Amino acid sequence: MSSPQAAAQLSHLVQSQRVTAIIYVAAKLGIAELLRNGSRPLGELSEATGANKQALRRLLAALSTVGICSVAEERYALTELGACLDGAAPQSLKNWTIFEGAFMAKSWIGLLDSIMTGKSAAQLLGLDNSFDLMERDPEMVDIFNAAMMEGTRRAIPDILRAYNFGASDHIMDVGGGSGELLGAIAGQYPHLGATIFDLPRCAESANDHLRRIGLGDRVKFIAGDFFQTIPSIADVIVMKHIIHDWNDERSLAILANCRRVLPGNGVLLLVERIMPEFPSASDEHREHTLTDLLMLRGPGGLERTEKQYAWLFRESGFTHTATYPAGRLSIIEAKVG
Repeated sequence: MSSPQAAAQLSHLVQSQRVTAIIYVAAKLGIAELLRNGSRPLGELSEATGANKQALRRLLAALSTVGICSVAEERYALTELGACLDGAAPQSLKNWTIFEGAFMAKSWIGLLDSIMTGKSAAQLLGLDNSFDLMERDPEMVDIFNAAMMEGTRRAIPDILRAYNFGASDHIMDVGGGSGELLGAIAGQYPHLGATIFDLPRCAESANDHLRRIGLGDRVKFIAGDFFQTIPSIADVIVMKHIIHDWNDERSLAILANCRRVLPGNGVLLLVERIMPEFPSASDEHREHTLTDLLMLRGPGGLERTEKQYAWLFRESGFTHTATYPAGRLSIIEAKVG
């Protein structure tokens, strides 16, 4: 039986899209950057953003209620929470916020169609996957790439704490994008040979990043398509958030290509969320289940349980050997054979 308290709680959940919207606008306007050095009055913020003064006052009032900023004597200051919207912050979520607000909010509207058909948004439009759909809009590709880099950057400390990469001779990040993860691994283990393997369009951003962190001469980028073939140069292959993008058939194709090029002592490392067999109401499980639906709506993949990953490994010639928690992600280890 429903109650006033339950109705209020449900109302709060239903209206959560409004919170996403106001934080998205704050990110686009650069509110965090404008307040990073101290509080400022409304007039200065209005002039700096070009926003209507009274409309901006109303936005800032809403932002103060969710903890993004505070207001005292007509001056607005950034909170610790709001500081994460600063693009220069170590744990920045600015690009991820823009991705959610500009791209994902629209995609979620069509979730009913995906639930009814089992098809992604791209498939409902007659395309193969969301990456093909996204390529129609170069600006959206840039937003997506920036969000993915930001997410990887936040996960790196947990990944480096969770696993000893130093036992390998040469590690290759398949689908490594701009090289955020592999650059961090190579920086911590100077003896490692290291290669990023991804589509040609990733080469420029990866090489630029490697030069910035002083690894341009040591870490190499090789262009290619992991559905076709993978270079045979590494004893360890790592893939972060690659397999969850794809259904079982396409995941097995990627894993089989990895199996073909790894030596007899080779190791495969998947950095993924692990879906619980029976989700609870915890924040972590809510995040995992919502991301699973995002995979359904987006590229057409899914978040898998540990048993499902073990099955993929067996079917592609690997043996699941260990799982290492890494924050809300896990490093799922498999060995050849």
